[in-house]
Amino acid sequence: MVDTLTAWRRHLHAHPGLSLHEGETAGFVVEKLKQLGVEEIAEGIGGHGVVATLRRDGNRSVGLRADMDALPIEEATEDLPWRSRNSGVMHACGHDGHTVALLGAAALLKNDPDWSGTVHLVFQPAEEGAGGAKSMIKDGLFQRFPMERIFGWHNWPGLPAGTIAVHDGPVMAAGARFDIHFDGHGGHAALPHLTRDPVIAAGHAIVAVQSVISRNLDPVAGGGVVSITKMEAGTAMNQVPASAVLRGTARWLRQEDGDIIESALQRIVQGIGATFDVAGQLEFRRIIPPTINHAAEADLAAAAAAAGGALRRDVPPAMTGEDFSCFLNEVPGAFVWIGNGPTDGGRELHSPHYDFNDAILPRASGYLVEVAKRALVAG
Repeated sequence: MVDTLTAWRRHLHAHPGLSLHEGETAGFVVEKLKQLGVEEIAEGIGGHGVVATLRRDGNRSVGLRADMDALPIEEATEDLPWRSRNSGVMHACGHDGHTVALLGAAALLKNDPDWSGTVHLVFQPAEEGAGGAKSMIKDGLFQRFPMERIFGWHNWPGLPAGTIAVHDGPVMAAGARFDIHFDGHGGHAALPHLTRDPVIAAGHAIVAVQSVISRNLDPVAGGGVVSITKMEAGTAMNQVPASAVLRGTARWLRQEDGDIIESALQRIVQGIGATFDVAGQLEFRRIIPPTINHAAEADLAAAAAAAGGALRRDVPPAMTGEDFSCFLNEVPGAFVWIGNGPTDGGRELHSPHYDFNDAILPRASGYLVEVAKRALVAG
């Protein structure tokens, strides 16, 4: 089915759907599942989510997940016949490939007599920061489709094509967004002694925040990022504004480090506010937890990966986020990376020059089948 899967992937790349707007993609998935002979298909799970179920004799169960949504990016791959036809929307993270690889796994499982039990194929919407995993869980994913374990994957540019990286423990980081508000007293810029300047406070906060990671997290065991990415203050050149806002993102790999980062930011905001006689307030919103593999499932994933090709277990985790972490907080499982090949020409994730490497589709589908079969017989 290599040619068929490639054609399907390129079709999805040309017709991407943003988070919460994956209806066309979900319809495509349902159509292809029916063509493959899959009879048990549930739609509208947590939004545009689709769950297809394959059953044979046996009481064991496993879940396999793929994400379906695209990003609000204008594609720059002018030379690709299958470039996005939706202006400002692009599969710049490879979810088109993830979706098609799971369809390929469905086809392989349908034609493979060497397994028994239940396999749930989870096609998830809204992974790109829109809460798709949480929505599916809230909609009863694990009650309606019971599974003992769940497995997922992400393509990884820069890792040799088809090589599978399996992590022991953290794979990807937790993500949070924060706003820091400083409210003072505005006035004429030529009379600063009559104001309480929130811009001065914000400037000191920008510098102080750089110490959050280096002076609060264990430099060996931990890992984190705090980045201020936006500053909003003032409307006139000759006025000290009444307020200033800093916005940014925080990432961490260990569950407990989120509390440490939030607490450190809170101390900085309150302390600087008091120092400059302005009111400081922190809003810290946790979006997703860290993606942390379960030990037994990571070993299952590694065995499945090694059975079909190259395996790496020495690749460090990344500070990017992945809401598969929400599934791993509900049931045991593992999340792996499959190499997408070189990043020549800017083929990094979330780049307008990115394109999924169709050559890894057989490897990805084969891995999903192998890990499902091993999970169905594992202790």
